[in-house]
Order: sequence, then C-alpha cells, then structure tokens
Amino acid sequence: MSPRTLLLLGTPKGAFLLEDGGDRRSWSLRGPLCEGWPVHDISVEPGTNALLAAAGNPWWGPAVWRSDDLGATWTHSSEGLTYGDAGPKVKTVWNVAAAHGVIWAGVEPAGLFRSRDGGTTWEHVEGLTNHPTREGWFGGNGGLILHTIIPHPVDPDRVWVGISSVGVFATEDGGATWETRNRGVRAGFWPENPLPEWGQCVHKATLAAGTDQTLFQQNHCGVYRSDDGGRAWTEITEGLPTEFGFVMSGHPRDPQTAWTIPLSEPQDGRFMVDGKAAVWRTHDGGATWIRSGEGLPQEQAYIGVLREAMAVDHHDPVGVYFGTSTGQVYGSIDEGETWSLLVDNMPPIWSVESLVLD
Repeated sequence: MSPRTLLLLGTPKGAFLLEDGGDRRSWSLRGPLCEGWPVHDISVEPGTNALLAAAGNPWWGPAVWRSDDLGATWTHSSEGLTYGDAGPKVKTVWNVAAAHGVIWAGVEPAGLFRSRDGGTTWEHVEGLTNHPTREGWFGGNGGLILHTIIPHPVDPDRVWVGISSVGVFATEDGGATWETRNRGVRAGFWPENPLPEWGQCVHKATLAAGTDQTLFQQNHCGVYRSDDGGRAWTEITEGLPTEFGFVMSGHPRDPQTAWTIPLSEPQDGRFMVDGKAAVWRTHDGGATWIRSGEGLPQEQAYIGVLREAMAVDHHDPVGVYFGTSTGQVYGSIDEGETWSLLVDNMPPIWSVESLVLD
C-alpha cells in the first residue's frame, strides 16, 4: 500500500485536513476542526504523530490544540500561557514546534512558552522576554509576533526563533539566555541604520536538511543563507524578481534546495509578481533561482501567500504545497516543477504542513 499524505491546513475558520488516496493526485477534505477557532499553525509531534495546532480565540484567548488520532478528536490547553497579571495579555499562539520531548509555542505579543507534558501545561521562557533589547521591540504589519521556532535537530538546548519586526534570536542553554543572530541582514526601512544588530523583519526561516548550522531566511528585505547558525548571513536575493515574500521551505534531504514565493513589494500590493503565480527554487544554496509557474494561474493572480502557508513532504520526489490568501491550495509532486490545484473555496490559508503516513 502506498503511503498516505495528510496536509494540515490552518485558517481563520479552524483547522482542515486534506488526505490523499496514496497517489498525491486525489484529495479528500475534513473540517472545520478545533471548533472553528482561528488556527495560525499546525505541526506534528515527532514520534507520536500527534497534531498540534497554534490557535487563539477572540473570546477564549490563546491555546494549543492537540489530536492523538489524526484529527478525529481534539483537546486544548492554555494553562500557563500568560505573562502574569503584570504583563500584557497573550492574544494568540502563532507557531508551535515539538522536539526532544518539549513543545514550544510562540505567541503575540512576542514571547516563547514551553510545555514538558505534551501541551497540558505551559511555562514562560523568561530569558527571551528579559533580553536587554526587549523594551525596543516593535511589531510589523501583522503585529509583534514570535512566528518561527526551529529546534536544533540533535541538541535540545539549542533553538532559533524569528520575531517580527525584531529578527532572529538563538539560545544554546535551553532558553536561559539568548543572543541576536542578524548580522548581514538589511533593514531597508531604517535608512539611518540599515544593518542593525536587531530590528530586522524576518518573515520565515528554516534549517537546511542534514545540517545543524545552515539556515535559509526570507526577510522583508531580501533572501539570505547562513552557514554558521545565524551568526552571519549572506544575501541570496539575486535572481529573484523581488526581495519581498513570506515563505521559505527547505528540501527534506538536500541541503542545497529550497523554495520561496516572491511577492510584489509592500507598496505594490503584496501579491504574485505581475499577477502571475510562481514558485521559485534553488538547487545550489541560493546561487541561482528557477521559476516554476506551470499549472498555476498566469494572469490576474492577485493572490498572496502567508509565512506558514508552504510545506514539503518526505516522498521521493518531494511534494511541495502552498495555500493562498484567497483559499486555494496548490501542490506539486515533482519538487516544484509543475503544479495543480488541490482544493478551492476555502477560508484564507494561514498555514500548511504535511504528514506522510507509511
């Protein structure tokens, strides 16, 4: 029997699951799930295949939802997701990532929480909130949010996070202390200080496959690669039609391959460049880029793709998927060369994740 593939979709109207029939060509849809709560991100807990949904309800507040049966039933908890009576109110959970027996949750206003009991209770990672730059943090267009969490593949004490519009931070002692990791990343909206220590608007970052130091980043001001864990970044925007976009995904096996979706500049609308939908990929670490639009709309495609709304699977060849702000999900089963529409008429797609069931 062929492995099944699940696509986990987060939307403002709840979570949805797309499941294929084993060929990644025909898909069935389940949802809305999580009682229709707005879901910013869904991830998979390694070892258990539990689904974890980062959510926030305007009446009930933030929570992380958990399903141990592939979405058939869900529980949720917000116990400990608070800065305390003296701190700001946590509005929502933007990102959730699990590794080494720990679940991490990034929230708005920007901060990091950790659960050691499968998401039942949460503790505030105060080392990040207490960073000496904290008083100067400011939000981007989407707010002051911690939207990216990258656990180290081997060392449980090492984690990277991305905060808009603050930058990349890293810890190597389990969250007790943090340092900025933004050298070489431009902040073009600060002409008086275009290369600050922090204040860059990171949109998404990902760790290259099989490495513990190589990162790719899509920033408000360009695309970058770091080969030393984010201590220094090299710009790799050349060859792309714009420097602006939100998504960045890496190949699950090839550290030189990654995908991004350039969008028109903010002042020009933040949609597919020239109204022609395309995904761009590199096979040489960002030295060159290839445009792929076959199967995607090539006229009047005034659509956007948000920071969590791209995913790759672990098949060979790799499947690549993205969702749009207008409710379409597209997929490629040939590593991004050609595309097809998987589902339409959905709520805005906030996030896409994949799970392959052998």
